[in-house]
Amino acid sequence: ADFVKIAHPDFAFREAAEEACRNIGTVVEKLNTDVELCQSLRRLLADEVVMSSLDPETRRVAELFMFDFEISGIHLDEEKRKKAVNLNVRILDLCNEFLTGTHLPNKIDKHVLPEHIRYNFTAEGNYLQVAGLHADCPDDLVREAAYKIFLYPNAEQLSRLEELLASRNSLAQLVGYDTFAHRALQGTMAKTPETVTQFLEKLSDQLSKRTQKDFEMMTKMKMKLNPQNSKLMPWDHPYYSGVLRAERYNIDPGLYCPFFSLGACMEGLNSLFSQLLGISLYAEQTQRGEVWSEDVRKLAVVHETEGLLGYIYCDFFQRPDKPHQDCHFTVRGGRLRENGEYQLPVVVLMLSLPHSTRSAPTLLSPGMMENLFHEMGHAMHSMLGRTRYQHVTGTRCPTDFAEVPSILMEYFANDYRVVNQFARHYKTGQPLPKNMVSRLCESKKVCAAADMQLQVFYAALDQIYHGKHPLEKSTTEILKETQEKIYGLPYVPNTAWQLRFSHLVGYGAKYYSYLMSRAVASMVWKQCFAQDPFDRAMGERYRREMLAHGGGKEPILMVQGMLQKSPSVEDFVDALVSDLDQDFETFIMDS
Repeated sequence: ADFVKIAHPDFAFREAAEEACRNIGTVVEKLNTDVELCQSLRRLLADEVVMSSLDPETRRVAELFMFDFEISGIHLDEEKRKKAVNLNVRILDLCNEFLTGTHLPNKIDKHVLPEHIRYNFTAEGNYLQVAGLHADCPDDLVREAAYKIFLYPNAEQLSRLEELLASRNSLAQLVGYDTFAHRALQGTMAKTPETVTQFLEKLSDQLSKRTQKDFEMMTKMKMKLNPQNSKLMPWDHPYYSGVLRAERYNIDPGLYCPFFSLGACMEGLNSLFSQLLGISLYAEQTQRGEVWSEDVRKLAVVHETEGLLGYIYCDFFQRPDKPHQDCHFTVRGGRLRENGEYQLPVVVLMLSLPHSTRSAPTLLSPGMMENLFHEMGHAMHSMLGRTRYQHVTGTRCPTDFAEVPSILMEYFANDYRVVNQFARHYKTGQPLPKNMVSRLCESKKVCAAADMQLQVFYAALDQIYHGKHPLEKSTTEILKETQEKIYGLPYVPNTAWQLRFSHLVGYGAKYYSYLMSRAVASMVWKQCFAQDPFDRAMGERYRREMLAHGGGKEPILMVQGMLQKSPSVEDFVDALVSDLDQDFETFIMDS
């Protein structure tokens, strides 16, 4: 239902799925506040004899259920429990309202803007609508106007954010945590907000000199292109880093696309999985009415000795009303059935690729190819998970571990030895030249420190917002202070970027997760696969230690099993920073 409500081409289906999600949500909410169920589970957890007889995954699932119960305030007296239920309901509403507010355009009287830039914005009578940051626009003035108008504070959205943060904090304290961040990080790889803060501070320190260098390069480029007004501002970063990349490496996606036909990329994935894991992908005929659009393809995932592992439905092509997001959905989780058979997982991968034309197959840009590998990483996590319970199947694991398998696949997608197996020109069959792959990899390092520093700033802001309450200052003052301390580019008066920070809803107190997942993926790549990306023994270890457990094992234990050591915060930071310096050629030389 979660998938159908956003992806089905028929509005009636989407609406029905939305209704189903609400109904299921209500049932789950009822179960999470069922006192009898909770007491039964509490008795089990307190019984040491029974607990010691259970396997580790069963124990973990019991603890996770208890955690869900406690979040809804079930262990509280009647009055406090009511308060917790009301806070949960209010938080849900505030999240939806805040999310809607993050996308709403801002209006401005058109006469305020110089005439020669007005055409960049949608006109509505005497007003212009600014619906985004126009980050790629070559005109500095357009980017500046968009930044100042789109990020102009909206009083309603501001009070929504303040109420959301305060309500989250009240709920966390009501159910026994110091702050919302302490509650949100329970069970994650980081475990505590203190660890996250330490990770972000150390990473920021390591990045600062490199980031300064990046900003100096951007400033020089701005001086060259706009000598009158060469001070580097927040609206310049995405644009000028792109200009520097293009100037230094001239990566024209059009030159790469012919080598990345969808068929070739799928062959590449098939070959990689076959060598690494003994797995093949087979296209299967679908029954009438089985798929929601005729261009959806069904793949059977088959292991050379174990047979069928599960199914992946590939919903890869653009269509009207289809959201432009690449994502992975679990349609059915794997679990051990009562009769001893294993229920096979079923997932959907959704991309937005162009259709083939009469003269050419579907061709992917390097970015699309990398995204395909990324999403396939999630799919393999789902396919290879062999958990006893659906509650912890595949990607249903802590947020800061969930992206590890998908980011690891990006390292494979950027390795010449892997790319060389499948990248062929769709007309001539010529392989993609090695220097084109090296240039692409090197180009990604241009301004990469500044890009990462921006992510550190967002993650730090998220931690402060969900830390100790009442907040010492307004959310905007905290933004200004954090931006100047961590990011380094000046805060622009009368802007409130935090009101557009949609990730505060789904990733409250967990925005750091992507950086931490990337650090782990980097360590796994360097230690296990950089020598030989097709090493079957390493592939098997990766499956056994990391993919098989879904969320049924503590994430840090999975990482220890894979790396055969327990990584420290410094190890995480070093992994991220060394990626910025890693010379592509040395990979090839070393191996």
